Amino acid sequence: QVQLVESGGGSVQPGGSLRLSCTASGIIASIYGMGWYRQAPGKQRELVATITSGGRTNYVDSVKGRYTISRDNAKNTVYLQMNSLKPEDTAVYYCNADIKIVTKLSPMPYWGQGTQVTVSS
Repeated sequence: QVQLVESGGGSVQPGGSLRLSCTASGIIASIYGMGWYRQAPGKQRELVATITSGGRTNYVDSVKGRYTISRDNAKNTVYLQMNSLKPEDTAVYYCNADIKIVTKLSPMPYWGQGTQVTVSS
């Protein structure tokens, strides 16, 4: 009913940049909060950044000043611009969105399949 498709992951050297994208498709009535999470090997999934439908943003302390989350509501897409990448940023990054579909009364959380980000020299 709803798919979140991520793109933009890859390998980069420390100090480099990547831009992740995540587009929602399906029988969507409304998209509320959107965000990015990451999971490094052997660690729990952690929240990286969120953005409300009105554009208010929130970041985990470890990425403040380096990452920027944004969204294009007309395209049902959320972005994560990642600058000054560090080896500790290496993880699988997942897109998340609270979406109300046309056949449901309440929004539900949906997840993308994940995209690998590797920061290494």
